[in-house]
Amino acid sequence: MIVFDKIALALAIIGGLNWGSIGLFGFDVVAWIGGGQSSLFSRIVYTIVGLAALWCISLLFRDTSESYEKDS
Repeated sequence: MIVFDKIALALAIIGGLNWGSIGLFGFDVVAWIGGGQSSLFSRIVYTIVGLAALWCISLLFRDTSESYEKDS
C-alpha cells in the first residue's frame, strides 16, 4: 500500500505543479501535451490526478506509525 500512496502523492504533486503553471503563467502543461483541455488524453490525465488527490486526503488521517513498524 505504501507504493500506491507514493504514486498517488507524486500524481497530486504533478497536478499541483500544473495548477501553479496555470496560475502564474496561464499555461496548462497537460492541455499543451494532450492537445487541449477537452481532448480525451487530457481528460484522462485530469481524472487520474484528481483521483490521486482524493486518495491523498486519506494520508492526512492515517496512522502511519503502525504501517512503518510492519514494514521494518
